[in-house]
Amino acid sequence: MKKLFDDYSQEASEAVTKKYSTSFYKGVSFLDKKIRNDVHAIYGFVRFADEIVDSFHGFDKEVLLAEFKEQTYKSIERGISLNPILNSFQNAVNKYAIDLDLIESFFHSMEMDLNPVAYDEKKYNEYIFGSAEVVGLMCLKVFVYGDEEEYKKLKPYACKLGSAFQKINFLRDLKDDMNDLGRLYFPHIGENGISHEDKLQIELEIEEEFKMAYVGIKMLPKSSRLGVYVSYVYYTKLLEKIKRKTINDLMSERIRISDEKKMMLFFQSYVRNSVNGL
Repeated sequence: MKKLFDDYSQEASEAVTKKYSTSFYKGVSFLDKKIRNDVHAIYGFVRFADEIVDSFHGFDKEVLLAEFKEQTYKSIERGISLNPILNSFQNAVNKYAIDLDLIESFFHSMEMDLNPVAYDEKKYNEYIFGSAEVVGLMCLKVFVYGDEEEYKKLKPYACKLGSAFQKINFLRDLKDDMNDLGRLYFPHIGENGISHEDKLQIELEIEEEFKMAYVGIKMLPKSSRLGVYVSYVYYTKLLEKIKRKTINDLMSERIRISDEKKMMLFFQSYVRNSVNGL
């Protein structure tokens, strides 16, 4: 029975989420049970592509990514893949009619990571859209159960949230991106690297995006609102911690929220949503 394989595929995607991101995994646990598997499917797909360009050193990343891309489109067309991660992803894509252009934009950003890129404003925005905003839009299609009208209404807010998350990731991962992968995504950075003024401007952009994103979070269906809000709270606290750090701090350590603090944030978010709403 194909259902047995589909069930296994969903379990595999969930395992990938739990292994690679305990914070995201916890956020997904606050979603309605009916949509959790589909969000895990999206994360598993995104994570595998990201691992190719970020971690598979010593292998031909370009070939691996091209093959993964080809297998992705074939799985969507056929409605099945022997790769469990792609099988669960194609189920979500076909179930909610996720736009293939979003997937293409995602792969374009992953391809940009294969070789050093001098990021100007256009390429910077292009990368953020493909690597983060489209992932939020894929999830949004799940959150609104494929309703195109609701999707279009909430799309701008989802893009802002994805952009804010990604810019925080850029700051958090500054050391690894620059020292290990030779990447600096921020545009118009001089030879001396990112300055304190640059950091302040980026943080201001993130705060403005968070303000708009929060409006959209409150408009989400009840089945997904709390799960997205939990992730939003986690990232706002991560931003607060980053704001207290210097560039030298960011270049010497990867900023994180302790597990104890995460659990407290998750609990507070749950209580606030249950008692007063958002």
